[in-house]
Amino acid sequence: MATPDRPKVTVFIPVYNRERYIGAALASILAQSFSDYEVLLIDDGSTDRSVEIMRTYRDPRIRIVCNGTNLGIPKTRNRGLQLARGEYIALLDSDDLAHPRRLEKQVAFLDRHPDYAEVGSWGRAVDEHGRLLRRVKRQPIRPEDVHVHLLFRCCLSNRSIMARTEILRAYGYREDYPRCQDYELHVRLAKRYKLGNLPEVLVFGRIHPQQITGQTAALGDEKKREIAGTLLSELGIAFGESDLEAHLRLARMRKMGFVPDQAYVEWAEAWLRKLQEANRRTHRYAAPALARAVSEKWLQTCWAARASMGWRVWKYFWRSPLCAGIGARLQQELSAWFAFYTGYD
Repeated sequence: MATPDRPKVTVFIPVYNRERYIGAALASILAQSFSDYEVLLIDDGSTDRSVEIMRTYRDPRIRIVCNGTNLGIPKTRNRGLQLARGEYIALLDSDDLAHPRRLEKQVAFLDRHPDYAEVGSWGRAVDEHGRLLRRVKRQPIRPEDVHVHLLFRCCLSNRSIMARTEILRAYGYREDYPRCQDYELHVRLAKRYKLGNLPEVLVFGRIHPQQITGQTAALGDEKKREIAGTLLSELGIAFGESDLEAHLRLARMRKMGFVPDQAYVEWAEAWLRKLQEANRRTHRYAAPALARAVSEKWLQTCWAARASMGWRVWKYFWRSPLCAGIGARLQQELSAWFAFYTGYD
């Protein structure tokens, strides 16, 4: 049974120079429909008014810890894991917002599915003033699909994660990953545990000029290459640097403004089939899930290539065996959405 010293959930928010946004992030947690939680705020050596603002909140569920000096993201996250007292730990960045029913829905899901280590959700962007932007950021739902999509990108948004505290504490964040430490952790967890996403928007990620991701893009790309290279090697794939760069583009074409040409389309078909062939030897991923993922990447590649190739790109699309999984993927997504939505709400 939960007590003040043992809440059901620890909401962990690391903070560094977020005087403009920490109040809104904290208010979004204090407005939750679920009430059995503590809020653990760890300030990582802020030089602005962040700590002063946090101390204006008098709710007894709030704990404020100060590092004193800037330790960086992975060390601060590991400190949060050590200090968390909840059975579950919910992560939120200090410039983001939580939907009022986020904790309620994720607690219900993890209580009902003890074989899951963590669950995230879909998300939506807001601007620096909190106004809604862009379309919904949809993520794969079921564990087998999450596992496969991690081969291409980080498909669990850190700001949306609720996890079993003991499991995350046992694994921890690698401190040699100042960027993408969440992606690297998800990859390790997925080898042993089920990871999933709830198919609805439960978090809102703020877009603003001071974001760490925008300021350290080159470092982020370097760490993504390391993670992808390790996963491809474990799958038994031989690759060069050009293959690795092209592989990462498969999940980032729109974000990069990349328009595939005929050479890339031909490479993509051969590469995606190569992934399936390697998986037949190693059995690294569930074959149906990988088939759905490569079909999706094939469709996205051909769709993006229309700008350079025109409608003749569909000759490549339809003659490839990769397009066979498109209908199965859509059908599986709809059934997964229905099963999750009716299973936890």
